[in-house]
Amino acid sequence: MIIIKSDKEIKEIKEASKILSLTFEYINDTIREGMKTKDLDRKIEEFIKKYKAYPAFKGYRGFPASSCISINEVVIHGIPDDRKIMEGDLVGVDVGVKYHGFFSDAAYTFGIGELKVEAEKLLSVTKTALYNAIQEMKKDNRVGDISNAIQKTAEDAGFNVVRDFVGHGVGKNLHEDPAVPNFGKKGFGARLKKGMTIAVEPMINAGCHEVKILGDNWTVVTGDGKLSAHFEHTILISEAEPEILTNSSLYEKSKKTA
Repeated sequence: MIIIKSDKEIKEIKEASKILSLTFEYINDTIREGMKTKDLDRKIEEFIKKYKAYPAFKGYRGFPASSCISINEVVIHGIPDDRKIMEGDLVGVDVGVKYHGFFSDAAYTFGIGELKVEAEKLLSVTKTALYNAIQEMKKDNRVGDISNAIQKTAEDAGFNVVRDFVGHGVGKNLHEDPAVPNFGKKGFGARLKKGMTIAVEPMINAGCHEVKILGDNWTVVTGDGKLSAHFEHTILISEAEPEILTNSSLYEKSKKTA
């Protein structure tokens, strides 16, 4: 069931999203070569809690950390551990915030230091896919319009979208209807209505679209071991243009991505 949020509920979701936006600016200022992913995760949790909020992923369906940190061939759901971030890595960081019982969700892939040409292109294309998708998130459009924008952007650049994991509604729960695949046909799927809040999240692979889940039952990697990138925003469907609730100056000022 798709949940249409009231003005009061939207206000709370916006607050959760504001905290998450600040969290990503903090991550951008904190992430560095040589840092262990578990140390970054700890800092993320501490930062969120300063705002009297809670990292929504921690304990969710048994997930053991506050953030998903996914490096290079890891698509999503990477568990922070002793692995060190290295020069040339693509580091996808996915974080959710729970505040006053309401949720926001976002992700950003950081490029560390000098990147190979393919990695730079993958970051740029995935970020472009996110914003092309957001342009389709207007009242009375359909979920398939969002999905098609992501797929077309990726495939026109010679990349492939992940098909086994999708974007989703968010707000009163961390995951809600509708599911928002990263592939699809225009004009199909649920119709977008004012008051919907959706986490749209292109996951794009440099190689094949296939993925596999490792033995920890969380970590998702590309089927061919090639690079993957992931960007995500929480979006409000409004009367006019879509509103990016998790936007921040990170997208303009980041010194670590294309």
